[in-house]
Amino acid sequence: MRRVQTVGFVLAGGLLVATGVVLWTAPEWLIKSLARWYPGCLYQVPTQRPLVALTIDDGPDPASTPLILTELRRHGARASFFLITDRLRGQSSLVRTLVTYGHELGNHFTQERPSIQLSLAAFETDLLRAHRQLTAWGRPVWARPASGWYSQAMIAVMRRHGYHCVLGSVYPFDATIPSVSWAAGYILRNARPGAIVILHDGGNRGRRTARVLAEVLPELRLRGYQVVSLSELVAAA
Repeated sequence: MRRVQTVGFVLAGGLLVATGVVLWTAPEWLIKSLARWYPGCLYQVPTQRPLVALTIDDGPDPASTPLILTELRRHGARASFFLITDRLRGQSSLVRTLVTYGHELGNHFTQERPSIQLSLAAFETDLLRAHRQLTAWGRPVWARPASGWYSQAMIAVMRRHGYHCVLGSVYPFDATIPSVSWAAGYILRNARPGAIVILHDGGNRGRRTARVLAEVLPELRLRGYQVVSLSELVAAA
C-alpha cells in the first residue's frame, strides 16, 4: 500500500511539474494547437518582425488606468484596451485620453462574466450594447470573450457584426497570480515576434500591470521589440 501511495505521489508530482513547465514556457506548439482545435479567434500573428501586441482587459479604472498610460507613454508603447462598458460611466475623459495617446479600444462586453455562459441571443445583445457605447470614440473591430471561452456560434455572431475575435499567446495569469515579478518574468521569457500579450486593468490588478510594464517595456526595447496595438501588429505582418 505504501509503495502504491509513493508511486501515486511521484506521478502527481511529475504531472504538477510538467504542468508548471508548460505554463511557464507557453510553448508555441500549444498556442498553435489551441488555434487549430478552437478556430475563429486570433492567438498570435505570424511574422518575423520584432513586434509584440499588448492588450489590457477590464478597464477603465480612474485610479489604475492613468498609471498604465504613464508607463506606455514613457516607453513609447501602444496597446489595445478591452473595455467593460458598464465601467464607462463618468470616464469619458479618460477614454478620450486613451484614444488621443494612440491606443486602440476593444470590446470586452458589458460586464465581467463568462461570455460562454450567455445564450446566443444574450451574447449578441451584450456585444451590441457594448458596441454602441464604444462607438462614441471610434469603430472597434476586436472583441474578446470574457473568460476566454467561445463557441463557433459566438464567432459567427462577432463576424456578422464586423468583429474579429482575439485571445492571446502570452498570458501570465495576472488575474489569479498577484505577483509583479512572476508576470514580468513570464512575459520576458515568452515574448517573440507576433506575440499577443494579455494583462489586466482595474484596482490592484491595474496597479500591478503598471509596475509590470515599468519592468517589461524597457527590456523589450533593449531586445529590439516594438510594443504596438493589435491592429498595428496585424497591419505590419
